[in-house]
Amino acid sequence: MNFETLRVSRFGFWIIGPVIGGLAGLLYTVIFDVGLPTASAVRGIFIGAPILFYERGLFLQRLRARIRHAATPLFAAATVAIYVVMIVIGNAIAGSILHRVFGYMPNARVAMMLSNSGFAYSLAISALAAFVFRVRDLIGPRVFTNLLLGRYHHPISEERIFLFLDVVGSTRFAELHGDLAAQKYLGAIFGALAGPVARARGSIDDYVGDMALVSWTIAQGARDAACLRCVFDFAQNLRENSADWQAQFGQVPEFRAALHCGSVVTAEVGLAHRKIAYFGDTLNTTSRLESLAKELRTPVLVSRDLLKRLGEFPRDLVTNDLGSYHVRGRQETLCVAAVQERSETSLYSAGS
Repeated sequence: MNFETLRVSRFGFWIIGPVIGGLAGLLYTVIFDVGLPTASAVRGIFIGAPILFYERGLFLQRLRARIRHAATPLFAAATVAIYVVMIVIGNAIAGSILHRVFGYMPNARVAMMLSNSGFAYSLAISALAAFVFRVRDLIGPRVFTNLLLGRYHHPISEERIFLFLDVVGSTRFAELHGDLAAQKYLGAIFGALAGPVARARGSIDDYVGDMALVSWTIAQGARDAACLRCVFDFAQNLRENSADWQAQFGQVPEFRAALHCGSVVTAEVGLAHRKIAYFGDTLNTTSRLESLAKELRTPVLVSRDLLKRLGEFPRDLVTNDLGSYHVRGRQETLCVAAVQERSETSLYSAGS
C-alpha cells in the first residue's frame, strides 16, 4: 500500500511533537516566572514530545490500543500513570543533557530533579491532554477538530467521497451467538477498520447497525486512490489476522463496500448532543449503491462518477464495468463498476 501523504504526516509529526513540547516548556517559564527559558524548553521537549508521540501511535502501539479500549475511568488512570512515567524519565534525560552538554546545575543529580511546580504543571497538562484525546476518540478526530474550530457552524456546500461498508452476515451471527456476542463482533470489526481509514486520511463519521459510514474530501480521498486503498487495506487486514478471527469468533468477517462522490451540505446539528451531518442526494445514492452491491453480489461497487475523479488508477486493482442502473430516488441512471485486486486470490468473499 502506498500512502505517501500519511508518511509525510508522520514524518512531520516527529518535528511538530518536539516543537509543541518546547513551547509548553516555555509557557511554564512564563506562568511561574522561574528557571531559564532554554532549560524549560529542553525539559518540555523531552517530556512533552514522548507523550505526543504516544498519543499519535508512533510507539507503544499495543499498550495504547489496549488502554484506549478500556472504560473511561480506567483509561484516564492508566493514561495519567503512563504520562507520569514519561514525565519522570523525560525530565531525567533532559536534566542529564543540560548538565553534561550545557553545564546546567552543579551536578547531574540536581539537574535531573523536577520541582514541585514543574511536576504539577506537567501532570496537569498531561491530564488535560488525556481528557482531550479521550473526547477526540469518542467523537472522532475530524468531528472533534471541526466542532472545535466551528467550521460547520454555518452549513456549507462541499464535495465529498462516501464509503458505505456493510458487515455481511451479522444478523446470522446474532441469531447463532446472541446480541451481546454480535455487538462484540461488530466492535472488533469496526476497531479493525479504524487503522485503514486513518492511513487513508478518511473519517469514520457514523455507525448505523452493522454499517460504517466513512468519508473524505475529494482531495484526500482521490489522492493515490486512498478511498479504494482503504477498502483493500481493510480486506488485507482481515486476511492476515484470519486465524485470530477464527479463534475468537469462529469466522472471518466479510463485507460489502459502496463508494460514490458528489456535492453535499455539511452542517453541525443538535444542541445537547452535537454532531456533523451530511444532507443531499449523494449520501442517498451511496446508500442505494450498497443495496445494489448486494443484488449484484459485488463486494466492492464504485460509481463511475468517482472513478473519473481518481486520476491514475492503482495498478494492483482492476475494474469491471457493470453498466448503468436505475437507482431509487435518482432520475438519471448511474454507471457503476466492480473493483477487485488484480491477483487471482481474493482477500475476502462477497457474501450475501
